[in-house]
Amino acid sequence: MSRASKITLATTALGAFSICVFVHYAQRSEKAAMHAGVIRDYEQQRVKKEEQLRLERERQADFEMQQALEKEYRKLQTVSDGGGPDAQGSSTNG
Repeated sequence: MSRASKITLATTALGAFSICVFVHYAQRSEKAAMHAGVIRDYEQQRVKKEEQLRLERERQADFEMQQALEKEYRKLQTVSDGGGPDAQGSSTNG
C-alpha cells in the first residue's frame, strides 16, 4: 500500500468516525430538547388549569355575593315581577 492510499484510508476512516460521533451527539441533544419541550408543555398546562380554577372560584364567589345582595334587597324592598296590568297581555291600544 502506498503512502497516499494509507493517508486517504486514515482520513476517510477518521471522517466517518467523526460523522458518527456528531450524529450520535446531535440525536442525544435533540432528544433532550424534545423532553424539555414536553416538560414545558406539562408546566404550561398545569399553570393554565390553576388559572382556570382560580377564575372559576372568583366567578363562584361573585355569584354567591350577588345572591346574598339579591336576598338582602328582597328583604328591604318590595319587588314585583312586572305583574302590572300590561304584564297579563291585556294592553289597551287607543
